[in-house]
Amino acid sequence: FRMGLSRMERVVRERMSIQDTDSITPQQLINIRPVIASIKEFFGSSQLSQFMDQANPLAELTHKRRLSALGPGGLTRERAQMEVRDVHYSHYGRMCPIETPEGPNIGLINSLSSYARVNEFGFIETPYRKVDLDTNSITDQIDYLTADEEDSYVVAQANSRLDENGRFLDDEVVCRFRGNNTVMAKEKMDYMDVSPKQVVSAATACIPFLENDDSNRALMGANMQRQAVPLMNPEAPFVGTGMEHVAARDSGAAITAKHRGRVEHVESNEVLVRRLVEENGTEHEGELDRYPLAKFKRSNSGTCYNQRPIVSVGDVVEYNEILADGPSMELGEMALGRNVVVGFM
Repeated sequence: FRMGLSRMERVVRERMSIQDTDSITPQQLINIRPVIASIKEFFGSSQLSQFMDQANPLAELTHKRRLSALGPGGLTRERAQMEVRDVHYSHYGRMCPIETPEGPNIGLINSLSSYARVNEFGFIETPYRKVDLDTNSITDQIDYLTADEEDSYVVAQANSRLDENGRFLDDEVVCRFRGNNTVMAKEKMDYMDVSPKQVVSAATACIPFLENDDSNRALMGANMQRQAVPLMNPEAPFVGTGMEHVAARDSGAAITAKHRGRVEHVESNEVLVRRLVEENGTEHEGELDRYPLAKFKRSNSGTCYNQRPIVSVGDVVEYNEILADGPSMELGEMALGRNVVVGFM
């Protein structure tokens, strides 16, 4: 886009120097074709513009959160050395150390961690809970830090023991400082991790008892979940991690309520919700929201994309509550397979 704008700027400058300034109009000066051409070129032929993987909602979510060191202005997989591919301490809470392809792209294609976000300058930030230095207690303030900012602070682990006032119970706390795991006095803590799962990506966080798994096998597990084909009768896992509901909702495959309301009509291909608006302490009915459902569509990966309503007429639904399951979901939870039930005689 920037290249297209600079080309357009050059054309405008040339035309301004040639034409008569009294009779000239913006239409004669500005030609938007270079901008359109550069945008079409990016979406049509760029290495980073990819056909979305849609085998199941987790594959969709993971593809949208992918980070690449390849492409224009980046590395080539032939020249990328071990140092580039390896896990670095600055990845903590920003890029998943587990989820990456197994082939020649290993370490070059990564996944955004669960709580990470990209700031306005393109740097990845991760959230930390601020420690009040006067009382040594954890506050509700959340600060997002980039990797270079984090180097200035001592960060306690998310599972550090706290009392009911948010103060550290132990005099010495396991923490991180400039990439080193160490033990320091509780008075030296600046921040605390928000969650143990902020280290890993959404797909990796769906693996139960991840901490007991070998990292190589966890990598395979995280990648293989994305290959699960949607079933006719999905079954949510008996043993989950709590991320199933979040992954299902955030994938975009489920239909969620845009406003609080009451369900007025439910069909296989449509859900109607009457908004409930609160004014001056009284609740009254508002506009009618229509939610059309996709029925037996073909996904990008050739799997069945089908949405099923999970609400009934008369139900009161809150904002962002799930109204209809997408593929590989059961009652708003990710359901990639069936539970293996074993009987001991």
